Amino acid sequence: MIKTAFKFILNKVPRPLLIRLSYVVRPFLLVALRGNKFTDPIDGKSFSKFLPYGYENQRENVLSPSTLSLERHRLLWLYLKDYTDFFTAPHKVLHFAPEQAFYKRFRNLKNLNYTTTDLNSPLADVKADICKLPFSDNSFDFILCNHVLEHIPDDEKAMRELFRILQPGGTAILQIPQDLNREKTFEDDSISDPAERAKIFGQYDHVRVYGRDYFDKLRSVGFKVKEVDLTSQLDPEVVDRYRLAKGEIIPVARK
Repeated sequence: MIKTAFKFILNKVPRPLLIRLSYVVRPFLLVALRGNKFTDPIDGKSFSKFLPYGYENQRENVLSPSTLSLERHRLLWLYLKDYTDFFTAPHKVLHFAPEQAFYKRFRNLKNLNYTTTDLNSPLADVKADICKLPFSDNSFDFILCNHVLEHIPDDEKAMRELFRILQPGGTAILQIPQDLNREKTFEDDSISDPAERAKIFGQYDHVRVYGRDYFDKLRSVGFKVKEVDLTSQLDPEVVDRYRLAKGEIIPVARK
């Protein structure tokens, strides 16, 4: 019942409205799912289970009831906390399509000069097209752009814009949904039906499925890319407790 309801909501409710509704629902989830089996490392809260999530093929036990984080968010949090100086050193940060799990936490960090951008999100400071950004060259030393590029028809143009606005020596973390069993990225503009797109691309508003060639595509526009497999460095028990996706790669791009 819950799984069916979530699938319907995700596919029918516009994303900006989903963000607003989540603030209303979250307090009830915190009570209903109390427990100690799984932990969200972002806020340290534990639950008996997490919620299902997915537009087409729903994944069980992946959506944190407290921060509304998914596997990729918790993985990124651990990487930023344990492998970077993101939380301690001064950084000028640009965050695309800011996720609720991070938005207030990053906004409140005194060491960050933090700007958010998106075309539609109510959390965006700057409404902008990623393919034509209103920022000067070399403007930011840290960019977060996660699960955005798979929505962009001309992703190479977007990548070039990201490279342009990143400072030399800066870091851009550019997570995407990726099929590591697929050598080449797949896209087909002739598939226009939303239901068919969800079936093939995993979500109705995705335009491609990235393969292993994604990293080389980033390199082709100038980035130096490190493919970070953080879950291979963690104890399997920790991976399960935090509900991470085993083998997910974090693309860490530098200029």
